[in-house]
Amino acid sequence: MPTPGLPVHAALSTEPMGILASWSAARRNLLGIIPEAATRQPIVSGRTGKRWHMVTDPEAIRAILLDKVDLYPKSEVTKSLLRPAIGESLFIAEGANWRWQRRSAAPAFSHRNVTNLAPIMSAAAERSAERIAAAGRRAVDLVEEMVRTTFDVITEVTFSGEGGMEAEAVHAAIDAYITEAGRVSFFDVLGLPDWIPRPGRDLAMPDMERTRQIADTAVEARRARGPSAVPDLLDLLLAGQDAETGRYMSTAELRDNLLTFIVAGHETTALTLAWALYLCAFDQDVQDHARAEAQAVLRGGSAASADDLPRLPYIRQIVDEALRLYPPAAMVSRTAMAQDRLCGAEIRPGDTVIIPIYALHRSKLLWQDPDSFRPARFADRKAIPRYSYLPFGDGPRICIGASFALQEAVIILATLLSRFRFTPVRGRDPSPVQILTLRPEGGVWLEAQAMQAAE
Repeated sequence: MPTPGLPVHAALSTEPMGILASWSAARRNLLGIIPEAATRQPIVSGRTGKRWHMVTDPEAIRAILLDKVDLYPKSEVTKSLLRPAIGESLFIAEGANWRWQRRSAAPAFSHRNVTNLAPIMSAAAERSAERIAAAGRRAVDLVEEMVRTTFDVITEVTFSGEGGMEAEAVHAAIDAYITEAGRVSFFDVLGLPDWIPRPGRDLAMPDMERTRQIADTAVEARRARGPSAVPDLLDLLLAGQDAETGRYMSTAELRDNLLTFIVAGHETTALTLAWALYLCAFDQDVQDHARAEAQAVLRGGSAASADDLPRLPYIRQIVDEALRLYPPAAMVSRTAMAQDRLCGAEIRPGDTVIIPIYALHRSKLLWQDPDSFRPARFADRKAIPRYSYLPFGDGPRICIGASFALQEAVIILATLLSRFRFTPVRGRDPSPVQILTLRPEGGVWLEAQAMQAAE
């Protein structure tokens, strides 16, 4: 929804909705079920089939994600949507099953290993710049371009470039599953158990079975061959051992986590970059400031590298602000397992407790001019209350790939802004729509003018 002087935003609900209206809105755009009151109140409660509570109070969110994390596991609707695609991976698993997987996978995402992957990101940024330059003055859909760029990265860091077509087939199958079967079922709204069939998901299962076979074959082939000269993500996960139990991941466990990393590891970053470029085109002053910073650091027109990151603070602020305005995971839900109180509201066992991150990031209680694009609000990160900003979640289940995603986003954004001036195409504003991730419906169509690199 364009508003003069503000970047596009979603219309939140202003009237109570019944079961059918809620289901229809959720199928169309999950943001549509968030009450506008969630941007003005710490908690909003209601009943739509099941009792629910939307929480935007930082202290209550801390309780959900950290202090009482075992009391608030991921909701059954979330698990039902994703389990057919990514099995019992880190994203789905709970309790001891989640803890040992997290301990086993964590070394693969250490600062050292993530930094070692930066040259792959720089090379992908270079190829993206070449494709944009080749388009000349023709408008480019930066959603499609960023998906291609970040997919190049995840394919290389996962499989060292081997079997790229197989990896692409895996991504295509999961993306199709999410698009066709990942929408909320009417049975989900009613709170019916997972064993009752959801027709759309059942129809998508044959492709998912084929996907699992492709991934299993890749894992077993690498297990037989041994690690690459420079270990990639699959090598690091194969070598990952839980320090407490001595356990390694089985082929099925590796497969489920690889499928999660392949899709989540590139689509969310691609969306962040597309939204960041939209915002820079929306505000040319911000873009000029960012370009000056990038050109001063990237002398001679080189692509950004890991060594450049400390000298690109404003580029990082743009990424942070894009993640605030358009968080890829704009809503997370939990199921209360026991009696509790949040913000004075009674929470009963079985209640759905939702953190509407889109509304949290635009809360009038927590942010000044929350709908405005102001990267400088992140100049002092310590001034941002921890549980008011959750682009990667928080607590023990914070996204394991957060540092990977931020490094990749800054490298690619700095490289592109140093070389091009992006301007919007009149009448083609994107629309924020969330199914599972917050996507710019209609694409981000921008024109790119080549700029002289600093020497």
